[in-house]
Amino acid sequence: MSNTTPSYLEVVGARVHNLKNIDVSIPHGTLSVITGLSGSGKSSLAFDTIYAEGQRRYIETFSSYARNMLGSLERPDVDKISGLSPVIAIEQKTINRNPRSTIGTTTEVYDFLRLLFARIGQARSYLSGEPMVRYTEEKIVGMILDRYDGRKIYLLAPLVQNRKGHYKDLFEQLQKKGYLHVRVDGELREIAFGMKLDRYKNHSIELVVDKLKVSRKDDSRLRDSVANTMRQGGKQMMVYDLESNETAHFSQSLMDPATGLSYREPAPHNFSFNSPLGACPCCKGLGTVNIVDRAKIIPDDRLSIFNGAIVPLGKYKNSMIFWQIAAICEKYGCDLKTPVKDLPEEALNDILNGTTERLQIKSETHSISNYFLSYEGLVKYIEMQQRDEASSEAQKWSGKFYSRLLCPECHGDRLNREALHFFIDGKNIADLSRLDITDLWEWSKNVESRLDERQRIIGHEILKEIRSRLAFLVDVGLGYLALNRNSATLSGGESQRIRLATQLGSELVNVLYILDEPSIGLHQSDNRRLITSLQKLRDAQNSIIVVEHDKDMMLDADYIVDIGPKAGRKGGEVVFQGTPSDMLKTDTLTARYLNGATAIEIPAVRRPGNGKFLELLGCTGNNLRDVNLRLPLGTFTCVCGVSGSGKSSLVNGTLQPILSQKFYRSAEEPLPYRELLGAEHIDKIVTVDQSPLGKSPRSNPATYTGVFSDIRSLFVGLPEAKIRGYKPGRFSFNVAGGRCEECKGNGYKTIEMNFLPDVLVPCEVCGGKRYNRETLEVRFKGKSIADVLDMTINQAVGFFEHQPKILKKLKIMQEIGLGYIKLGQPSSTLSGGTHVDYMVGTFDHIEVVFNDKDGVPLVNQAVEDGEKNLDVLEMQPGGGFVEQEKGLAGVALGQFRCEFHTLVLTAPFLRTELGISNN
Repeated sequence: MSNTTPSYLEVVGARVHNLKNIDVSIPHGTLSVITGLSGSGKSSLAFDTIYAEGQRRYIETFSSYARNMLGSLERPDVDKISGLSPVIAIEQKTINRNPRSTIGTTTEVYDFLRLLFARIGQARSYLSGEPMVRYTEEKIVGMILDRYDGRKIYLLAPLVQNRKGHYKDLFEQLQKKGYLHVRVDGELREIAFGMKLDRYKNHSIELVVDKLKVSRKDDSRLRDSVANTMRQGGKQMMVYDLESNETAHFSQSLMDPATGLSYREPAPHNFSFNSPLGACPCCKGLGTVNIVDRAKIIPDDRLSIFNGAIVPLGKYKNSMIFWQIAAICEKYGCDLKTPVKDLPEEALNDILNGTTERLQIKSETHSISNYFLSYEGLVKYIEMQQRDEASSEAQKWSGKFYSRLLCPECHGDRLNREALHFFIDGKNIADLSRLDITDLWEWSKNVESRLDERQRIIGHEILKEIRSRLAFLVDVGLGYLALNRNSATLSGGESQRIRLATQLGSELVNVLYILDEPSIGLHQSDNRRLITSLQKLRDAQNSIIVVEHDKDMMLDADYIVDIGPKAGRKGGEVVFQGTPSDMLKTDTLTARYLNGATAIEIPAVRRPGNGKFLELLGCTGNNLRDVNLRLPLGTFTCVCGVSGSGKSSLVNGTLQPILSQKFYRSAEEPLPYRELLGAEHIDKIVTVDQSPLGKSPRSNPATYTGVFSDIRSLFVGLPEAKIRGYKPGRFSFNVAGGRCEECKGNGYKTIEMNFLPDVLVPCEVCGGKRYNRETLEVRFKGKSIADVLDMTINQAVGFFEHQPKILKKLKIMQEIGLGYIKLGQPSSTLSGGTHVDYMVGTFDHIEVVFNDKDGVPLVNQAVEDGEKNLDVLEMQPGGGFVEQEKGLAGVALGQFRCEFHTLVLTAPFLRTELGISNN
């Protein structure tokens, strides 16, 4: 029997979701693309069938105890899968939202940087700026002999450094050990019985280990005393010269000879912001802190406290806190009716932050009172509402008065002072983390020539690993990012390419990688590098399956599987599988677009707009350099540019939060900007992305678009429902009354199989219809509410043709190509593209829309209705700060009618698509 690995991955009889019992063969060791319309079944084949089976088989290798602890995976609905290698999926949906996760930690580059600084970093004192030194006992003895020969000295062991306490127990222990003297706060004192210090003051205590006159002839006593002093002082000691009254510091650890400051022995965890030993004590390693914002507490200082200038308190009430504030105001010669802007700064500071003085309270009922109270301040009260024991309502209320700011101590570097004062080539670890990955890569290639011989020998292998991983990040088009970038701020495509770079660095072989549209968010100028990286991964004896729509990716693939011919119930079939060259000869929908037989027509006439503009001025967030944006309204606007040029910072990070705050009182803070003009010309904003419509299987297209409420209202108005007194809740499967109580409106029941995957079976009471018998007896045109939910959108359009309110919403979804979806289909089974289509399909008189991907026909129709904007703004050439000197911060392409600027990196690709000469 042959033991050779099958040359193909064979999938036989796949029926997951809308797949129609398909058979697929994908050759090993190839870069293969699975393509097709959104909703055709690509992800169902790649992730829900192939990857799910790979994961299930991996879990099956565990012991029964481990499987029981982990939980089991559901077996995909497929007859057989053979030739399946160990599989790794890199999806868009797995962005790490942990605020402690950065690009550096995700790619492990930061781990190697921590090791590098721990081994070859040069420490400097954060007090004096001088290099830290480390002495051996022999060296210390030699220095004392040279410096103090013939002089009287005290050898001191530091025990306490600037800490509060009475230290009675410490003095008793020293006395029992036979020691007679200590130096307390610079004063030599004899240890007396019952001796103690002021417990409320800070003290520094050194033990006098020995008093001697230094002599080279008899250095044995000095050696023994130095060893004893080091032992008592924890590898530190001090020498006090009686004649000059000066003290010198010595340490076997890193220390500052001038100030006596000592550092811990450097280790990798000392440079980790996720470790208490390395994290900034102020922000706990997050880089930002929540601070009560005075501007949010007092937004309008023209008002008086009596008239509600302090938002958390509102207008004056006859209560204790207003009596206390009135007492503070009286102290400074003003009252509650004085405008806040006219209050002395000291009075306002006492009102917000409290005062240690006891206030004499005056109330409306007693003009003068002997009632004295201390006042802790409004800020402390707001902070108390953020504690864990406070209610969620109180936390939400107090959160409105907070702003998230850079940590005032570490300034966003996340590390403590000690970690930030180790340097390599004049840079600390935070300096390197702030560099663009491309610049960091260049630094890592050249830094060895600037190191001394010892550093080169120790750091060579570490730098080699760092260079390797940085090169992979540059190869996948992420050179514009920095290692300190928070993972939660990355787009789905960026997050996916980071994990791809990590896999390239791991150098695994004989692995099947499945990727979900890695080209999303990547500029065409970087696409070639991504494809080259995937080909490198393939050439390392791996197999790559990419779910993709990108033309370049499909043409450069070794093998293509085209799923179709349409989407939903009309998809789920293999319309082609083979090489790209063979596919171009076929007549599939994808092939017609690839070979140019079918194309999206370029409009001959561009829309002039309505003459109004939205102007955003002075944007400086992230890498934006005082950018001004002028958007014509009544047009369809596209903001483009290379990855990392600042598109998301400008639109999603600045403009969108500004408008969300204006229209919906959003708590999200926009990036810095100077001014927004023209907001009065729009009345609402909707953000569209590929986020799931709902994680619950109860969420479906009918509930999300709101059409289900109209359908339930229609059923409530039927004669049968009126006779029975049914309300809209009767036709909801989410509340008790009309739903089937056996399955709680799910339509199925979950049977736990212990060591086997859970099995979902239709509810035996309702038969999967979700409702009880009485509810299903109410019918419209012979159809119950369950029958309506089982209809496709195409079927529902015909069924509700005489119901204008329902028909309008259904027609929109039909027009954007979602007619194949059932009204009651769980949202969790929809693809990312279908999610976007549904979001777009819910628009109703919207002025501005920001989206990642949607259908061109729908957007054009919406613009014709005067709902959206059309223009193109090309952000600066080069991502991040790369090539900033070469180009403009913002280059307007206008409405495709102007000459393309030669510096605009998007222009050559647009010229190719539009058939314009590159000359």
